[in-house]
Amino acid sequence: MNTTLCARVRVNRLLDREQPMTSPPFANKIASAGPVASNALQDASPRRRVVSAATLVVGAGVLAWSLRLPPGDALFYPGTLLLALTWIGGARLSGPLPPRHRRTGESRLRVLAEALAAGLILVTIFLVGAVVVSLVPALATPVQEFLDHARKGNLLLVAAITAANGLAEELFFRGALFAALPRRWQLAGTTVAYTVVTALSGVPLLALAALLLGVVVVLQRRATSGLLASVVTHLVWSLGMLLLLGPTLSTASRLMH
Repeated sequence: MNTTLCARVRVNRLLDREQPMTSPPFANKIASAGPVASNALQDASPRRRVVSAATLVVGAGVLAWSLRLPPGDALFYPGTLLLALTWIGGARLSGPLPPRHRRTGESRLRVLAEALAAGLILVTIFLVGAVVVSLVPALATPVQEFLDHARKGNLLLVAAITAANGLAEELFFRGALFAALPRRWQLAGTTVAYTVVTALSGVPLLALAALLLGVVVVLQRRATSGLLASVVTHLVWSLGMLLLLGPTLSTASRLMH
């Protein structure tokens, strides 16, 4: 009896030595979730929030000053370039930015095509709206004065600065500021902030455009987990409006009168 019991104990000990040590399933889940949790904490870090808030204040001031300069003013180009550098600098200083594209199961080419289509649809909507705006002097006059920067200046240079600011705004508003806000406030918070800051330009139509554009690009940011789609849509819209809004307003005004 004792001999049999001892033999069983020896066999059990040998089996215990041969079995590899494995971590419980929940430990593996915690380990794999580690980087995600770390990134989430990093996105909501006090540093990102403080830098984003400071950049928002400084950028709003630079925008209000630079876009209210009279057409032909020599400070317009350095002022708007400073505005782009403010958004880019704040975005970079706040912490890591999201990748250009991170939506799984969809090619980058398709994302580009969808973003291009969204930009063209927005341009079309606003050009149709421009016909209505041309009938309201209180809305049409500020827009015409704003477009005078392109008419009285170097169009290619204005287009380059417009594109730079479009990219910079996406890096900050849909990049840094989006990441700094709690998830439940990301969509509304970035859109409201972008609209309020743009309203400081003194052009009501630009504020309305910022609201509609802001909704579209922040939804793209949420859907793709990256900035590629929002940047492309923003650039298509801003350059399209720069080149087509003025002629559309002028043509509509002539036809109405």
